Amino acid sequence: MFVIVDDREIVTAGYASAFEREGYASLELHSSELVDWLNIAPESDLQSIEAVLLGASEDRLSFPAQIRSRCSEAQIIALEDNPNLERTLELFAVEVDDVLRKPVHVKEILARVGAFRRRRTTESKSVDAGPIQVFFDGRDPEVGGDVMELPRRERRILEYLVRNKGRRVTKTQIFNAVYGMMNEGVDECVVESHISKLRKKLRMRLGEDPIESTRYIGYMLKTSATGDMEQPASKAKTLDAEAASDWLKTTAVGKKAVELVA
Repeated sequence: MFVIVDDREIVTAGYASAFEREGYASLELHSSELVDWLNIAPESDLQSIEAVLLGASEDRLSFPAQIRSRCSEAQIIALEDNPNLERTLELFAVEVDDVLRKPVHVKEILARVGAFRRRRTTESKSVDAGPIQVFFDGRDPEVGGDVMELPRRERRILEYLVRNKGRRVTKTQIFNAVYGMMNEGVDECVVESHISKLRKKLRMRLGEDPIESTRYIGYMLKTSATGDMEQPASKAKTLDAEAASDWLKTTAVGKKAVELVA
């Protein structure tokens, strides 16, 4: 999710509409609302923030420290109408991550945030999950080295799960990241439909379901997804005779094969 902060409603509304067209959730805030929102927003909402865009505001230089204290992973981007060297240096001095001159296309913002994420995830070796690789810049993911085309909502959910690999996330967290907290026209249950479709597509590619779900608790990209995943038929070929026999007796696919042979 992207948070847009500006004293001019026409600016926040314009960027929110542009993010929506690209399939990204956003939240519009007047500068006077930002600090209060940061203090009352639940942790699940703050974790879904990818970047905060800081537009025109008299208090803008004080915002980065307050944003970092509540959502340290979010990128902070300052949007400038008429940038100059002195103002740019002031913004970097208060730990803004990037300064962009307006007008700037949302696709450029997404590309910059994607590059920022890749640098950070590369440092922590979590840019991908084994055979699953996501890019955070609008490109479709690659599974087993091949591009897997996905609708934008499913792609965003997969990106979110990979980013939180090995950690369970709730339906609400996923909904906030993909649709935005203020989108009252969509029910959270839509997440279940998207994930169901995504799981089927991944299962077809990987031979098993890499997404673990627990009712009332949430979803998690399994840590086993970081290893090489083979199709069940390939597994049987690589096992020795005794292991292959056990596999045939204990797996659903194996049992079906035994029944067919019998």
